[in-house]
Amino acid sequence: MPDEFASLALESEVRSYCRAWPTVFVRARGSRLEDQDARSYLDFFAGAGALNYGHNHPVLKAAVREYLDADGVVHSLDMATAAKADLLAAFDRHVLRPRHLDYRVQFPGPTGTNSVEAALKLARKVTGRTGVVAFTHAFHGMTLGALAVTGSAAKRAGAGVPLGHTYRIPYDGFGGDGVQGLALLDALIESGSSGVDLPAAVIVETVQGEGGVNVARAEWLAELSGLCRRRGILLIVDDVQMGCGRTGPFFSFEAAGITPDIVCLSKSISGYGLPMALTLFRPELDVWSPGEHNGTFRGNNLAFVTAAAALRTFWADSTLEKETARKGETVALRLEEIAARHAGEGAVSRGRGLVHGLSFRDPALAGRVGREAFTRGLLVETAGARDEVVKLLPPLTVSDDELSEGLALLEESVDAVLASRDHARTA
Repeated sequence: MPDEFASLALESEVRSYCRAWPTVFVRARGSRLEDQDARSYLDFFAGAGALNYGHNHPVLKAAVREYLDADGVVHSLDMATAAKADLLAAFDRHVLRPRHLDYRVQFPGPTGTNSVEAALKLARKVTGRTGVVAFTHAFHGMTLGALAVTGSAAKRAGAGVPLGHTYRIPYDGFGGDGVQGLALLDALIESGSSGVDLPAAVIVETVQGEGGVNVARAEWLAELSGLCRRRGILLIVDDVQMGCGRTGPFFSFEAAGITPDIVCLSKSISGYGLPMALTLFRPELDVWSPGEHNGTFRGNNLAFVTAAAALRTFWADSTLEKETARKGETVALRLEEIAARHAGEGAVSRGRGLVHGLSFRDPALAGRVGREAFTRGLLVETAGARDEVVKLLPPLTVSDDELSEGLALLEESVDAVLASRDHARTA
């Protein structure tokens, strides 16, 4: 182990990614990280989706340098600053107006779970109701409100207190084709004796990343939106990981033709990996009193600067969206080939845009593939209820050559793990 690991031992046992990737990283650019031994790693993790435009993009880095050199305001809570005004103007011009979306913008705090907490609180305040519908395999964050609507038993166990006011409904595809979660929800609400009160909101991910790269069909999302509208329930889309172009369009719900009442954004909204989150909602839902939801670090001006630069660089036209769709097709085809070759292992591929997963019947295989990939210079994580899915989140700016290289390394890793296991069985 590198010497630096001696000092890192001061860190809590809660650390996780440094266990999967036991090296000390020192620099990063584009789609690659480099460790202290000058070994290069192709990054198909991208900060868990916080680095959609790669590491240290030169345009965004230049914007940070220029702002700091001018002694720009860095910390401001929710004071008015030139950086915040510039961001809001860029967001309106490049995101909201082209999509004909009329949303108020709230800065709830620096992380995705802050955005979710604000969304849940606002929905309850607006409706005067307390229950929220959430889905199987959902992940919405690690604070108590977000944990209550998260599905993972392991994550929920860390709360230490009861997590309530949530109705759990099957996600699209959960339990097989015979399970109709939305029909069940509608029937529970319709019945006068189901024991389910009319909820304040439904919160949903269009693609469940942490839950195993589970992709909701556009027609299912449209049906959910219609149900919410018909029943007077607010629809919250958690786009923390799948927004900012991860599935192709800026918002992951665009393909379904729906307009949520509330949207949660974080991760790649800053464009540079800097902490930032937004909660968007229809103007008539803006019933907050001043300071009713706040946070010390909701005014991260460096993040505002890089976010505005990212919006102008990548979202002034449809180039990135089209390129993400094209690259996504490349990934899908290659993973389908790998899955077909290993159909006997129950291998299945799924995804949308540039988020994809390769799952195995034996959940241990995904972790072994991830570790093997690391030894070959590829960073990937696992997802799913049993960590049975190898999850791919390359930067949207990944080159075609890098994409081919990463997919080849993944295929080699799968083959090596299965060959090693088969050899052990016959030895």
